[in-house]
Amino acid sequence: MVVFIVIYGFLKKVDIYDTFIDGVKESFSMIFNLFPTFIAMILAVNLFINSGVLDFILSFFESLFSLIKVPVEILPLAIVRPISGSASLAYLNSIFVKYGPDSFIGLLSSVIQGCTDTTLYVISLYFGSIGIKKIRYSLYAGLFADLIGIIASIIVVNLFFN
Repeated sequence: MVVFIVIYGFLKKVDIYDTFIDGVKESFSMIFNLFPTFIAMILAVNLFINSGVLDFILSFFESLFSLIKVPVEILPLAIVRPISGSASLAYLNSIFVKYGPDSFIGLLSSVIQGCTDTTLYVISLYFGSIGIKKIRYSLYAGLFADLIGIIASIIVVNLFFN
């Protein structure tokens, strides 16, 4: 890819080095604009995970999840996934260590990880970096898509692996 770009620039008679330097200069300003949003997002994720709110939410939904025969252990993954991809991967790894990747909960967690997105992270980081303030409908659509992904994951894994 890099070789293609260099050859294309050479054929179009573009000063490749100066164009590269201009791009690097532009990226520094973008990084400085993203940095506060990124730090705020990391702080928010750490506060959420370490505050004990997750345990409270688990205890509230435990009876409902047992009623629909879904392991309550997937709830933290479903909650954390829209917030942070790395935190949800860490939780997925802990599920693999505790239950195994081929267990029902391991399979369900894997499918949830693949069917959902880091909606809040994407909106806060990318929308914040370019100054979009009106995020309401994007947030609704993203969280709704995550919910549908979680529901579809539960249905599909129950159909094929239970």
